[in-house]
Amino acid sequence: MIVVRRRAGLLASASALALALPASASAHGLVGKQDLPIPRWLFAWAAAVVLVASFVGLAVLWATPRLQDVTERRRFDVPLALEILAGALGVAFFVYCMYAGFAGTQAATANILPTVIYVYFWVVIPFVSVVFGDVFRAINPWLAVGKATGWLAQRTGMADGIDPLPYPKWLGRWPAVIGVLVFAWVELVYSNKDDPSTLAIMALAYAATQLVGMSLYGVEAWSKRGDAFGVYFGMFARISPLHWRDGGLATRPVLAGCPKLAPVAGTVALLCVMIGTTSFDGFSQGTTWNSIVPHLQDFFGSLGLNAEHALEAAGTVGIVVMCCLIGGLYRLGVMGMHTVGRRLPTDELSRQFAHTLIPIAFAYVLAHYFSLVAYQGQAIVPLLSDPLGQGHDYFGGAQTTINYTWISATGIWYVQVAALVLGHVAGLTLAHDRALALFQKARDATRSQYWMLAVMVCFTSLGLWLLSAAAQQ
Repeated sequence: MIVVRRRAGLLASASALALALPASASAHGLVGKQDLPIPRWLFAWAAAVVLVASFVGLAVLWATPRLQDVTERRRFDVPLALEILAGALGVAFFVYCMYAGFAGTQAATANILPTVIYVYFWVVIPFVSVVFGDVFRAINPWLAVGKATGWLAQRTGMADGIDPLPYPKWLGRWPAVIGVLVFAWVELVYSNKDDPSTLAIMALAYAATQLVGMSLYGVEAWSKRGDAFGVYFGMFARISPLHWRDGGLATRPVLAGCPKLAPVAGTVALLCVMIGTTSFDGFSQGTTWNSIVPHLQDFFGSLGLNAEHALEAAGTVGIVVMCCLIGGLYRLGVMGMHTVGRRLPTDELSRQFAHTLIPIAFAYVLAHYFSLVAYQGQAIVPLLSDPLGQGHDYFGGAQTTINYTWISATGIWYVQVAALVLGHVAGLTLAHDRALALFQKARDATRSQYWMLAVMVCFTSLGLWLLSAAAQQ
């Protein structure tokens, strides 16, 4: 009975963490007023209750590991010709977008490149990856070029006697960490982020960097570790029940791909950056950041930077601090596992549970960018008809306008809250399953996750508060 009371007290304390942050919330980038049937602060309580209930349910009903070693079922083979065609289409579309960036109008809303990069590339591909698996790998243009170049070098004998360098263990996924952080900085901080020609130059520079990495370390080694976007989209694809591998399609339970994530160097940092950069996107729209940023701008201005660069420096500080905050919260949850023993060091536990952050990262992406896709995603119709912004109408859709009424602001709010709650429940499930595999007793596995539950509640509350940033202005 004492154990039960103690456990109940810990769970109640974790629930209370939901009120540690402001509870009012509205959706990121919404258009229109929300008329919710219950106060917004109740959503924070409800989310905490759902997480606690899920935790209790897992402790009672999930007594053995189920996701650690799942057998996949191969469904069918994919013809090599189809893979080549998909890669060729990816290269062709990349070249076309680069042409649009240079030759088209430099107005961001009239040129197809900014919408393709910021809406479809950065946001829609993760959505598609969670459902259909790692589809980006099939259309990845620099990967297609790297494979074609390697095949040609082998057929012509140019690669004879030349072996790629072994990929350094210490390097791990750190190139992906840097790549994702830089892209997020461009999207959220860089003042010239919408200029099509600038985006085209950056895209070409990135593609060239990937080709150099592949030439040094091999196509497969680099694409699985160093290609920031390949790694980024591949993370989300681990949630999917579809797994494209070895020239075919296999199926597996949802989330079963996450525990197979190799915890190489930089993996934890990458996932914290994925969550932290999205968090900063919401935070940067709120009154809290807007009250801080003038002081930071004045500080960097006093160092000799002009107003534009001082604002960029302030944003850089904000995005780095937010990523560190996310990393600190996760570290706190991992350190709490030592309450059941110190059989594994903190760093090792951190790596072993890194995959539990994947569904949380996706939940943040879905919650923060769903409205962007719901509305701005429709702009692709007129942009495809007039991609250069020069008055053409190739497919008859140039006059199509965005329909802002197909889903209400309130409807988007419900989608966002559901995404946050389900994402964190998925994270709890993965953490519980891994704990069962690491700790000898189911009771110890459950006890080890008390702190992780508290961290999940904090992440959920943080997400709800960040979604409220736009409404606070």
